[in-house]
Amino acid sequence: MEKARRRRLILAAGAGAAGAGMAGGYWWWRGKRASEPLPPDPAFRNALRLPAADGMYGLLDPQAVTAIVARPVRYRLLDGKIANLLAYRVEQPGRVLLNPTFRAPTGANIDLTFWNALEDPGIIHWHGFKVDSNNDGHPHYAVPGGATYGYQFVIPNRAGTYWYHPHPHGLSGYQIYRGMGGIFIVEDADEVALQRALDLHLGETDIPLILQDKHLDAEGNPVFEPTPAARFQGYLGQEVLVNLTPRPHLDIASRLYRFRLLNASNSRIYRLAFRHGEQLVGFTVIGTHGGLLDRPRAVREAYLGPAERLDILIDLRNAVRGDALTLVTLPFDSARPQSANGSAAPGRKDALVQHGGPVPEGAEMELARIRVRNEFAYDRSVPSTLSKIEPLRPDASPPRPITLDQKDGIWRINGLTYVARQAPIVVKRGAIETWEIRNLPPTMPHPFHIHGFLFQVRSRSDSPSHVRRIADPDTGLTVADLGWKDTVLVWPGETVRIAIDFSHPYLGDQVYMVHCHNMEHEDGGMMLNLKVKA
Repeated sequence: MEKARRRRLILAAGAGAAGAGMAGGYWWWRGKRASEPLPPDPAFRNALRLPAADGMYGLLDPQAVTAIVARPVRYRLLDGKIANLLAYRVEQPGRVLLNPTFRAPTGANIDLTFWNALEDPGIIHWHGFKVDSNNDGHPHYAVPGGATYGYQFVIPNRAGTYWYHPHPHGLSGYQIYRGMGGIFIVEDADEVALQRALDLHLGETDIPLILQDKHLDAEGNPVFEPTPAARFQGYLGQEVLVNLTPRPHLDIASRLYRFRLLNASNSRIYRLAFRHGEQLVGFTVIGTHGGLLDRPRAVREAYLGPAERLDILIDLRNAVRGDALTLVTLPFDSARPQSANGSAAPGRKDALVQHGGPVPEGAEMELARIRVRNEFAYDRSVPSTLSKIEPLRPDASPPRPITLDQKDGIWRINGLTYVARQAPIVVKRGAIETWEIRNLPPTMPHPFHIHGFLFQVRSRSDSPSHVRRIADPDTGLTVADLGWKDTVLVWPGETVRIAIDFSHPYLGDQVYMVHCHNMEHEDGGMMLNLKVKA
């Protein structure tokens, strides 16, 4: 009876983790009764890959890096099989890291050389960083195979979960899909204070989760073969890997954990939730793309579009050994013109995968299992205030219209597609503008990304019902819209207003980009140059 009561309490604990429900000031070891491994889970048989001293996603201070190499690698994705991937490789004395998890403070100096050891052109985009255009990773700086490119900049960003990935025009989706990309964590005083308050340690109780859906062949090789329909809609895979781990499990303790979620999929949108049995367990959102929110928010689900990040806490203090949560993406109407395998109806994965076809977007899928192995007593409180976010105050000029549409199967921004040496959007340095992004029907969801600047989402209107259901009734915003953003998911028929401050300290004109972060749309030309005039 006691164990059953505790299992019910896990639901209440997760739902109330956002505020004063966590009291106290320390945690301690409660015993070693659960030191032995848990029984294998046949549905989630692979241990989640975590950032460690080396290997895939190894932890690394970028200030200690002099060279990062894009190259083919051989790496095990499936048991007993070695796959052919592409990755960023860093060598240091006694260790080799692939797609390292970078961690550095605000103000850190980055001075490294990118060596492209691929046959195709390559360049690294530091996604979300407020750097000058020479260091942004714009595709017109892509270098051919065998060449190098130098990066030198000081990190100006506040703390946050940023990331880096390839950005050569026409090849970004292919290179990301084949394995290239990693997380870049920036820390400041607010971030360090939260880590100390909650006793969080990166790779142990503070865990990045990189979500990517892929087709894998029998040897575990990612297969990127989009049909014309998939290039129009976006390439969808058969299975979602978490930290390049298929069907992963993570065994943890009965305490509070932080997860840094990154959607690194080419085009798939996730409706993320945690499930205990058939019930959803609440979690707490503490940050988005550009760092911590002003205060924590308790939710039970959140949408995450490609390139978006969500920083969350989940409270398992009342769980006992053997309790399990499943990270899932719940069903929703994706409003794609047609899914890549000809079916538009959402449903459970097992009912949809036939003959190796992709899982349609909006289908329900189980992504990872989180199991309680050790029992702790943990008594830390989530601060009621996390950071300070000053609202931007745009100038009095009318909103700048940004329209997303398609004509004859070509996705466009403001009726245009990418031309390398043209800059259709020109703004003045120091301007604080309002942009009104309209997704015109017939259409599909578009994750709209701006290079070089973070922005604040002000409002959503004409949203689909599944978004309105979880949104603030006054602004239409969901929890994933809060704080500082670099990408915003714009649903079919929606109008989203954002505020952007184009202040920067760099000399001369700067040329950045705006584009859809559905990688097939981006590679097909749904992007424009953005010039910030001095």
